[in-house]
Amino acid sequence: MPNTNLFSLEGKNALVAGASRGIGLAIARGLAEAGAHTVLASRSTDAIEAEARALREQGRAAAALRLDIADPESIRHAAAACPETDILVNVAGINLRKRFEEYTRQEYDQLLETNLHGIVHLTQLVGKRMIERARGGKIILIGSLMSLVGLPYLTVYAITKSALAGLTRTLAAEWGPHNIQVNCIAPGMIPTNLNRAMWESGRMREWFQGAASNPDFGTPADVAALAVFLAGRGADYITGQVIAVDGGYSTTARWPFEP
Repeated sequence: MPNTNLFSLEGKNALVAGASRGIGLAIARGLAEAGAHTVLASRSTDAIEAEARALREQGRAAAALRLDIADPESIRHAAAACPETDILVNVAGINLRKRFEEYTRQEYDQLLETNLHGIVHLTQLVGKRMIERARGGKIILIGSLMSLVGLPYLTVYAITKSALAGLTRTLAAEWGPHNIQVNCIAPGMIPTNLNRAMWESGRMREWFQGAASNPDFGTPADVAALAVFLAGRGADYITGQVIAVDGGYSTTARWPFEP
C-alpha cells in the first residue's frame, strides 16, 4: 500500500552536508525521525559517528560520512558514496565578521570555497545523479538573512549567501522538468557556534528586542521543522523559494507607539 502521509520520508535517502552540530544536526535528526535513511556528513567524524549511532539506537536509519566541503576530492568521494540520494541538504559553512576593507585574500577565498564553491560542486554531482535516476528529488540550501537583507561586517559571508539564493532560483527553473525542487532556508537570529559569542553582548540582546515581531531567539529545531517539510511530498509544488525562519525580522519591526 502506498504511503499517503505527506510528511513521511519513509523510503527516502537523505544526505546532510554539515551535520555535526547546530542547524545541520537538528535537520539530520528531523529527517531521520521522519523516516529517511539519513547520512550525516562532516569533517568532524567522531561527532557524526556518535550522532548516527544514537539515531540507530532509537530505531532510525542513519550513517556517518566524512566530508570536507572545501576539498574537491572529499566532495567527489561523498557523492559517489551516496548514489541514491533523494534529499540533499547543504548546511556547511563558516563566517568571519570584520570590516570589508580588512578582509585578506586568503580569508575571502576560504569563505567562498567553504560556503559556495564546495556546495556548488556537491550539488552538481548529487543533482546529476538525481536527473539520471529520473525519480525526482529535493535540494535544500541553508542560506542566511544575508540572502535577503544587509547588515554590516558580513560582506564576504553575504556574497556567498546571496549567491545561494540565486542558485536556488535558477536551479529550480532548470531542474524543475526533472521533478527536482530546490529551495533555500534563511535562518534568522538563531544562536549557534558560529555566532553565540556575539549574542552574549547585552547591547546586542537589547537591540534584538525591538528588531522583529517575535523578540525571542530561534533554535535549530525551528529551521529543522521547515527543512523536513521541504524534503517531503507536501512541498512538491514549492520550489525556487528563499524562506526566512527569522521571527519576522526580515518583514516586520516593532516600535513603542500604541494607539
